[in-house]
Order: sequence, then structure tokens, then C-alpha cells
Amino acid sequence: MNKTFGEAEDLVAEIADKLEVMDTGHQDVILCPPYVYLEMATDIGEDSVFSVGAQNINENDSGAYTGEISGPMLESMDVEFCIIGHSERRKYFGEGHELLAKKVDAALRSNIRPIFCCGEVLPEREAGKHFEVVKRQLDESLFHLNAEQLRQVVIAYEPVWAIGTGVNATPAQAQEMHAYIRGLISKAYDPALAEETSILYGGSCTSANARELFSQPDVDGGLIGGASLKADEFLKIVTSF
Repeated sequence: MNKTFGEAEDLVAEIADKLEVMDTGHQDVILCPPYVYLEMATDIGEDSVFSVGAQNINENDSGAYTGEISGPMLESMDVEFCIIGHSERRKYFGEGHELLAKKVDAALRSNIRPIFCCGEVLPEREAGKHFEVVKRQLDESLFHLNAEQLRQVVIAYEPVWAIGTGVNATPAQAQEMHAYIRGLISKAYDPALAEETSILYGGSCTSANARELFSQPDVDGGLIGGASLKADEFLKIVTSF
């Protein structure tokens, strides 16, 4: 929840302009602005190489849910992705496993690809329950999908203790969890689907640590938070992969 309209428009336009002269042949760049800036972003995106995603979605397709935004609304605006289950939504808005499963389904009904977030808080990490926590999040919110549906999903691992704290997971910690997630997909579905699933790292990822994080074999990219609010910093991260 950052930037006025003018500031957001300047940021998206600057990113678009600079992407045009960059070699992004092997990267997919997705911008996920607040709802009120989605049309602006998709308009600029028509002539650029980035895709647009939303930050949230309602589990219902329509109805008396004042203030909410549905999948059909997002689809009608050419929104291709949607973040679902971000740690801030879980923490501040009480979004649990069952609701998030419904939101995943809602996105897929509208041909929107979910970027599904999972991850543990610090006490869970310290108690050695981080694998258990992530497994439950995937089991209860994602693994009800069939293989074709899961193929549309991007997974983002967020060690919650590293979000906005300036403390990122070490490359080894990130790799360990990403490999674990890929192993869960392999067991629940098949190794080929696990291999092709994009698993992103999110948690104080900056231009200073992105290259080392992205060099890990099971880290396929980043879910960038605060560092995305400055075009140059964000684009340095893009070129780190």
C-alpha cells in the first residue's frame, strides 16, 4: 500500500522504459500494484514486456461484498496474475488455509495465475517446525488442484521473519526450503511437474543479495517487496537472474 497515483504511474513508466532496452529474454517480470492502479499498469504494459498481477482477490465471482474485487473483474482488465496468501494477508486479515484454497480456485476460474505464498514465522523456524508449517499450507490450500491447474501456479516462499526486517534467509536456507517444496510437489503430483513449477523467494531480497539467492538451483526468482518501489533497485534485481 504505497505511492499516490502520480508516483505509481511514474514508477511503472520508468520500469517499462528501462525494460525496453534490457535483455529480458529469459525473465518474466510481473508488476503487482494496488487495485486502483491496475488499469494504468495494464495500459502501460500493452507496449512493454511486463505482465500485471493483483495483490488480492475475493473468493466469490460477484455479489454483495462491498469493497472487494472479483476474478471476473480482474480478468476483464487483462490482469494475468494474483498474489494469494501473502503473509500480511494472513497476519492482518486472518486469511486461513480454507479461504486461501477458495481464492486459488477463484483465480483459476477467471484464467488468472495464482502466485501462492507460503512460509513460517520466527517462532516456528526456531522450533524447527518450518517444514511442517509450509507442508500444511500447501496441503490445505493448493494440493487439492489437479496437475493441469497446479501447472498454472507460481509458488513464493516467504520466511516471514525476513520480510521487511532487513534480515534475509541465507542462500542455503532458501535453497533448502525451495528443494523441500519441490519435493512435496513431486510426491503429490510427479517429478516433471515439480521441476517446471516456478518457486520464488520473498523476504528482504535486494540487489545486494539477489544474485547469490537466485544462483541456488531451486530458487527460480523473487517476490520483491520494498525494493520494488525504486525502479533502479528493482531492475538491478531483475538483471541478477
